[in-house]
Amino acid sequence: MAKPPDITTVDGFMDLADRMADAAGEVLRRYFRTPMAVETKADQSPVTKADRDAETAMRALVAGAHPDHGILGEEFDPVNPGAEFTWVLDPIDGTKSFITGKPLFGILIALAQGDSPILGIIDQPILAERWRGAAGLPATFNGAPARVRACDDIAGAMLYATSPHMFQGADAEAFGRVRDRVRHPLYGGDCYAYGLLASGHADLVVEASLQPYDYAALVPVVESAGGIITDWAGERLTLASDGRVIAAGDAAVHAQALDLLGAG
Repeated sequence: MAKPPDITTVDGFMDLADRMADAAGEVLRRYFRTPMAVETKADQSPVTKADRDAETAMRALVAGAHPDHGILGEEFDPVNPGAEFTWVLDPIDGTKSFITGKPLFGILIALAQGDSPILGIIDQPILAERWRGAAGLPATFNGAPARVRACDDIAGAMLYATSPHMFQGADAEAFGRVRDRVRHPLYGGDCYAYGLLASGHADLVVEASLQPYDYAALVPVVESAGGIITDWAGERLTLASDGRVIAAGDAAVHAQALDLLGAG
């Protein structure tokens, strides 16, 4: 197993991640709420020139600073597969929100060592909001400490999921068991919901059908804020996880939700 980077090294990587978020944000602000062509990818998800230009800007910064690092992004082919450090990029998490003018999408930037995420940024460039988290460092929101809130009973929890349509078959039944036990289920947040959880405004996020670039950045942010984020089996998320994610601010609610997800 590779030796974990020390905090000084992680801090240096965070500086690069901030510059990547700044560069991608500049691109997205230029395109937001302007006429643009929307293409449909093979998986039926939308993509725009804004997605591609933002990812290109981030990739250029990685290549300039660490040409030996890997890159796994949503819009282009991987670079340096098998590298010790891999940047995992989603230039617009929530493209449907972006193309409809809703400022609840986000730029997701993660750095993984091996297949384990060690650094993450959730950036909302229209609202100028940025969550940061990394192994050994406290989470921040716009430079101030970010911390989850206590909620020891799922009956009082505020639950987020991007869409009820992301759950299919047995996953839909499992999600329904959780949805029916919380105080309020809410939809439509994409990565923004995890930022709200990290800042103590929401209690639980349950999702499925995610790709590594959808969830890798969320892991360090939620964990550094004192929360728990795992797969539906309770295992820590890696780049090889199956895309079913549960995040909670309180260990008690995380455990209760896990029990419900597995109750079938």
